[in-house]
Amino acid sequence: MGFEQVYEYADGKRDWGSFGLPREGRLAEQPSAGDLARAGVPTCLLTDDLSEVRRRVRESGWDTCIVVNDHRVVLGRLGRKAIGSDNGESVEEAMTEGPSTVRPSIGLDALLERMQSKNLSSWLVTTPDGKFVGLVLRSEAESRLTSS
Repeated sequence: MGFEQVYEYADGKRDWGSFGLPREGRLAEQPSAGDLARAGVPTCLLTDDLSEVRRRVRESGWDTCIVVNDHRVVLGRLGRKAIGSDNGESVEEAMTEGPSTVRPSIGLDALLERMQSKNLSSWLVTTPDGKFVGLVLRSEAESRLTSS
């Protein structure tokens, strides 16, 4: 047939989509969390100075910061309370550990349903190995679904 390189992705389509890789077919037309995940959310390391992180986050216009390790695996999240405070805590002391995440492949309608049921304004998107993809904002998900 003339193919020089052939690859077999043994883990299947579901795993492929969970890593946010390109999709095809009729389901690819439906918006997913990966389509709306905003990667520009501030991130920090456990070892970063929290007062500096707070300054940087406030200047960026965000009210949250995702705590990651050197490989961008999500460890926690600094929310509004942690960012708005000015006590002497460390990043590790101030963060909420192990925040709930979804994969890039989850349908936007299913994610929005979760966000509404828990009354959350955003949700973290990670790959199956925990690497940060981005943050989906509820307002953007609602807007996207009403316009499509």
